[in-house]
Parts: sequence; structure tokens; C-alpha cells
Amino acid sequence: MKFNNLFKFLLVILFAVITSNSWAGNTIKWSMKGDSLTLDPHAQNEGPTTMVSRQVYEALVTRGLDMSIGPQLATDWKTTNPTTWVFNLRSDVKFHDGSKLTAGDVVFSFLRAQQPTSDFKEYIDSITSVKALDDYTVEIQTKEPNPILLNQISNIFIMSKKWATDNFSIVPQNYDASQENFASSNAMGTGPFRISLREPNTKTVFNKNNTWWGDTEHNISGIELLPIANAATRVAALLSGELDIVTDAPVQDLARIESSADHKVESIEQMRTIFLGMDQAVDKLRSGNTGDNPFKKKEVRQAMYQAIDIEAIKKKVMRGLSSPAGIITFPGVTGYTKELDKRLPYDVGAAKKLLADAGYPDGFDVELRCPNDRYVNDEAICTAVVGMFGKIGVNVALHAQTKSKHFKELKNDKGDFYMLGWGVPTLDSHYVFHYLYDSKGSWNKVNFNNARVDELIRVMEGEVDLDKRNAAIAEAWEIVKDDISYLPLHHQVISWASKRTVDVPIRPNNEPLFRFSNKRF
Repeated sequence: MKFNNLFKFLLVILFAVITSNSWAGNTIKWSMKGDSLTLDPHAQNEGPTTMVSRQVYEALVTRGLDMSIGPQLATDWKTTNPTTWVFNLRSDVKFHDGSKLTAGDVVFSFLRAQQPTSDFKEYIDSITSVKALDDYTVEIQTKEPNPILLNQISNIFIMSKKWATDNFSIVPQNYDASQENFASSNAMGTGPFRISLREPNTKTVFNKNNTWWGDTEHNISGIELLPIANAATRVAALLSGELDIVTDAPVQDLARIESSADHKVESIEQMRTIFLGMDQAVDKLRSGNTGDNPFKKKEVRQAMYQAIDIEAIKKKVMRGLSSPAGIITFPGVTGYTKELDKRLPYDVGAAKKLLADAGYPDGFDVELRCPNDRYVNDEAICTAVVGMFGKIGVNVALHAQTKSKHFKELKNDKGDFYMLGWGVPTLDSHYVFHYLYDSKGSWNKVNFNNARVDELIRVMEGEVDLDKRNAAIAEAWEIVKDDISYLPLHHQVISWASKRTVDVPIRPNNEPLFRFSNKRF
């Protein structure tokens, strides 16, 4: 009898050891074609960079699996008057080094995110002051009523003031100037995972944060991010079992992946529109041969638009996984309508006539700058449109390069003609207009300038009457659509491919939340 009890006891111990070891080795190996540009949570407002930051850092509020705004580091909030918000913080939150989160860290993080080197400063440019009322209460003042403040601050990650100060990272990394700081290669947040190894463009290792304040809804010990630029290599690594999940599965390989009994594919229309931009301010194209700038003329921009066979791109390049776009935002964003999203017809004859009427019967030369590792089949799309523009006499030289170089050069105004994809994390049209159409917008590289649109953007920022605000958004969209400052292509569809034993909920913003993941043996 005693022997039986001892045997049972030993079996329990053995099971516990096996289970513990299994848990410890239960790492999800994740890949995508590009890496995070930096670990500094305020330096770069770029998709894969934010994906990495969100595993490690947290905000006052966040979007859940259903994309709705809910509490995170703040438990609740209220407005005491139209321009004053008060947030109550969780009192049980610790940074990865064991120090407690306080209101001082929140104040510091918001002030840091407002610095000139921050790529998030425009998110919160309506904020005039942030102050701690006590250790767990923060007051935020805005210059006018802001109906979308919660949407905006969901992307402002909170850092430790002491850690940033001790490591000489009080201001965000100046990424555009190729400067580094301690925070650009190290991370220390409050999130469910902590980074233990960082090898840019090679490997980033995340370990489970065992002191995280939240309820653990996953069964993994960590994550390994292994960026693989080459699509064929990335797919081969998945199918061979070296990877668990790829969050940008190539459309041309989806059928092959799905045919594997051990793998699955999930697709969803992403909150991102792909388009081409044309600099309409310079008097002479940097890459042209005309001695002037054809893009200044609406007829030329319309000709380029109508020369794009978007259905051919959808069928041949995207394998059916795209939604042709008529504006540079997507369904679900405030102000979007199906009517606005209708495209001008594909018509080569009409495009040629428009060019001739504009004074370019023989076309012109220009360079198209394109990333080759950021969007779904980005270089292939650019290659396709180059051929289409050639049919109307516009000779386009394609300059494709890695996203880090592409975005840096674009920010420094080095391109006449370029590809860009735009997501809307706030799910509000104001985000599009603020960055891309405001005469002072930081991503307004087409140099669109319309006084009425600027006025309407100010209405979007401060009008709390929803009918009036929606009317301003609708009017602004009608103006910019008619102007054709950008050439809309399509709303991107993303596909995640993984082992059948791995479950990571797919979301339309393309951000995996590994705190909700599961890996079965």
C-alpha cells in the first residue's frame, strides 16, 4: 500500500516536471519579411515596429481583440470639463525591473512622445498639459474638446522615467538622422513579455513576464521573432516546422500552405490602403526629363489614375486578395462610404488624351520609389504599374529598396513619385487628413495645400457635435477625391499562416497579440 502511494507520488512529480519543462519550451517562433525599425516606443510610427512594442509596452487604454477601446494601465477615466480628462491608474503594475508604475511615469512618457524626434507627436498635439494629481491619478488637458482623444492615446506607450533617465534616453531616438540611444536597442515596459535578446534583422527573443499585472490568457513561455526577407525562404521555414507562424504569408504560396495537413491560413481585410503619391510642389521633377513638373496638373494625375488596371493587379499580382480603392482609407473608418470608394474607370485612351491635353502627348520620364519588404507584394505591384504607365507614354524607372531606406528618404523629401500604405489606428478620418492632407502634415509629401480642407481638419479636431463633425469629414473627402493628389490602389488583405497547433487571433490592424495565443503539442 505504501509502495503504491509512493509510486503515485513519484508519477505526480514526474508529470509536474514534464509539464513544467514543456511550458518552459513552449516558444512561438514568429516571422515576417521586415523587422522592427527600433525598440524605442516613440521613435517610429510604423506597423512592424508597433507590433514589437505592443508585446513589451502598454498604454493607458488599448484596442482589444474586437478593436474596441478599453482600459489597460488606466482602470477608468472621466471628463471633468470639455477639455479636461482624469485617468485613474492601476496600483498593481510593475515594470520589468520590478519598479512600480506611477503617474510620474505617465507624465514623463507623454512629454517624451511630444518631443520633436518622436514619430507620435502628432497623435497628441491637442494635449496642452499632462500632470500627476497623485501617484495613481493623471490629468490631461487639451486645447479644445477632442472627441477622439482615447483613440489617439491608445498608441502612446508608457516608459519608466527612471530607466530612461538612467540610460540617457530622455528624448526619443532621432531615427531619421540615424542616431541611436539605449532605448533603441533595449526595452523595459510593463507588458506581458520582456525582451531578453535583440539582434536587429536577425532575432528578437521575448520571455514571458511572470510578474505581469494582467490575467495570463496564453500558454507560451516566450516568442522568437525571426525576420526573413525572402518570401520563398520564409514559407519553406514554415512548412519545414522551423517557424510556427508567418504574419505576412505571400499570396502566391497560400494554396500550397493550405494543402499541408499541418498548416492553416487565415485572411482578413486589413486596416490599410495602398496608394501612390506625387509631389505637386517642386517646379521641376528630380528624376524627370521635362524641365517642369507634370504632376502639378490635375489632367496628368487623372491620366495616371486611369492608366492603372486595378482589376489586373488584383487578379494577377494579389491573387484575388485585395479590394480596389477609390480613396485612401477603408471601411470602418469614420467618414468612409462605398460611394466615395468608387474608382475612376480604367481607360487607356482617355488617359492618353488627358496627357495630350495637358501638354505631354509623348509622355515624360519619372522615377517611382517603392519598398520591397513592407506591404503585400509591394515591389510586384510597382512593377505592374510601371508597365501600365508605359502604355500611355510615361516611362517610369522603378527604384525598389528596403523599407528602412524607403521611409527615411521619403521623410527627407527625396522622391517625386512613391508608394505608401496608410493604416488608421484611430479608425477616424481625421488621422488621414492630419498626416496626409493638412498643409503642414508630416506625411503630406505630395504637398497638397487647400485652405478649405485645413479649415475642415480644425473642425474634425474640436467639434463635439457629431452631425457637424461628420459633415466636415464628408466635405473634406469630396474635395480631396476630386483633386486626385494620390492614386489609390487597393485596401490590403493580409494572410497569416501557421501550424495548426498554434492559435494567434488575427486582427484587421495586423498586430498579433501574443498574450491571447496558444500553442498545443
